[in-house]
Amino acid sequence: MRASTVSVTVLGSGDAFGSGGRLQSSYLVEGERMTVLVDCGATILTAVKRHGVDPERIDLVLISHLHGDHFGGLPFLLLEYIYENPRRRPLVVAGPPGVGERTRTVFAGLFREAAALELGFPLDFQELEPGQAKTIGPVHVEPFRVPHESTGVSLGFRMGIDGRYILYSGDSAWSDDFVQRSQGADLFLCECHYYDTRVPYHMNYQELSRQVPRLGCKRLVLIHPGSQFLAARGKVAIECAEEGKVIIL
Repeated sequence: MRASTVSVTVLGSGDAFGSGGRLQSSYLVEGERMTVLVDCGATILTAVKRHGVDPERIDLVLISHLHGDHFGGLPFLLLEYIYENPRRRPLVVAGPPGVGERTRTVFAGLFREAAALELGFPLDFQELEPGQAKTIGPVHVEPFRVPHESTGVSLGFRMGIDGRYILYSGDSAWSDDFVQRSQGADLFLCECHYYDTRVPYHMNYQELSRQVPRLGCKRLVLIHPGSQFLAARGKVAIECAEEGKVIIL
C-alpha cells in the first residue's frame, strides 16, 4: 500500500566550488517511517538550520562518494549531535567502501577533541557494494557504480521508500545504466554540471537532453550545476533543483 506522500527537500544542490552561491549536495527524503539524508555536503548545518529542519529527524545518511562536497558535512553533523543537539537515537551512515574510516579520519582532523569523545548514540557505518542491494529499515537501496572517480568508488542509488522510487545519480558522466534504472522511477535527481563541455566524469546538458527520451522516470530534476551551466541557464528546458524546493511524490 502506498503512503500518502514521500517528500524530497533540496537542502543543497551545488558543486564543490559553491557555484552560484549554492549550498552543497544534500537532499532530505521523508517517508512515513524513516527520514533519509542523501549526501551530506560540508554546508549541511547551514542548510538544515536555514530551512528549519531538526537534524534529530535524520535516521539514515546515504553517501554517494567520498568527495568533500558530498560527505564532508558528516563531521559537522556529528559535532551537532555531541554539543548543540545531543542525540540518543541510532544513526546509520551507508556509503561506498571506506566510508567509516574516512569519516573518522576527517572528524579527527577537523575536531580532534570532539572526535575523541564517546558518542551518546549508536553510530552504524555500513558499506555499500555496487550491485549488492541492501535493505535498511523500510528503505531498499540498490547501489551501482557510476563513472566519476578514477581510483575510488562513486555510487548512484535507486532507492525505494513507502512505495516510491527515487533514482539518484550522484556525480557522474552519462551512462546507459541510467536508462534501465530510471524505468518506473517517481523521481530522477540527475547531475548536470556543464552545459556543453564534455569530460569523462561529469554530465553536460547537451548530451543529457539527447538522452531524455530514453528515460522512463516520471519526473527529472537536474542537480549539481557548475558555473558554465548556470551561465547558460536560460537555454535549459529541464526542471532544475533549487534550494528549499520540496518535491512531493
